[in-house]
Amino acid sequence: MKKRSHRLDKMARVYDDEILPIWSQRFGRMLVRDLEVPPRSMILDVGCGTGYPSLELLKRMDEGRIIAIDPLGPLLDIARKKAGDLAGKRIFFRSEAATYKLAFADEVYDLVISNLGLMRLDSPRKAVSEFARVTKCHGRTMITLPLAGTYNEFFDIYREVLTKNDQHEVLSRLEDHIALSPDVDTVVSWMEEAGLGDLEVEVEEFSLLFKSSREFFFAPVIEFGPLSAWKEVAGKGKAMQEIFWNIKESIDAYFSDRAFEITVKAGCFKGTKPEAEAEEPVVEETLPPRRDATPSRPGDGTPVPPEPAFDDFMLDEDDEDDDEA
Repeated sequence: MKKRSHRLDKMARVYDDEILPIWSQRFGRMLVRDLEVPPRSMILDVGCGTGYPSLELLKRMDEGRIIAIDPLGPLLDIARKKAGDLAGKRIFFRSEAATYKLAFADEVYDLVISNLGLMRLDSPRKAVSEFARVTKCHGRTMITLPLAGTYNEFFDIYREVLTKNDQHEVLSRLEDHIALSPDVDTVVSWMEEAGLGDLEVEVEEFSLLFKSSREFFFAPVIEFGPLSAWKEVAGKGKAMQEIFWNIKESIDAYFSDRAFEITVKAGCFKGTKPEAEAEEPVVEETLPPRRDATPSRPGDGTPVPPEPAFDDFMLDEDDEDDDEA
């Protein structure tokens, strides 16, 4: 889990007001829309944040339990407060490291969800297989994430600034970073590789509007979201500051008379874990009965001496003493 810091505490304070309505809820509604929660369900929420959509699902459950995990302690503190008396009784919030490996046994949960949590893990592809592993047979695994094409307007300006300034090495790093965002086919392949079937895919596109470059970079959804990774691409110190100054100037020049519009492609993927196939019984090969008679050489009928056993090639201790004498 991440250590508490002033930055994380600040993010927790503004999350429900500044990030949840325009970001997390836009994705989460795709998860919970028309979702029927089976009675007495066991649900796992990976990357639960401040409790959405776990607390929404809890309202639909008469019985059952939810385990909600996240690496960010300040967000979990808010989630516990929002859960009130139900925290520790019907819904349990746990701090877990941002790794794909889950600390749960196989086939525990009727429903595993992850609203924007997948891409925060160290290996999204392996994480999907872990989600499927802890899902019961006939249970469902459901995830949301931003797909390739999100932030394209920003990346176009980023590329242009790097190209104009002959920053080819940084440009290469930027392309590698952009390639980390999967497309629909890639996520579907992760689901299929995890053994999930009856796949459902939903893609929604929406926009985020910013009046200026300053509003864009200081918006909590950007500042506490992808901004640190974008800066890491640019490098450190003065070199990074110059690149982002040029990006800021370009945004304000291109969008001086209109809002800076950022496209978001939201993907929701749902799959069902099938019944495990029964293993076919292993049929042992039946050897023919061993003949007692000693085989003979063809033609002359001379008995063939038996093949020496492996032990015949091993020296006894007495034989070794004789050889050394």
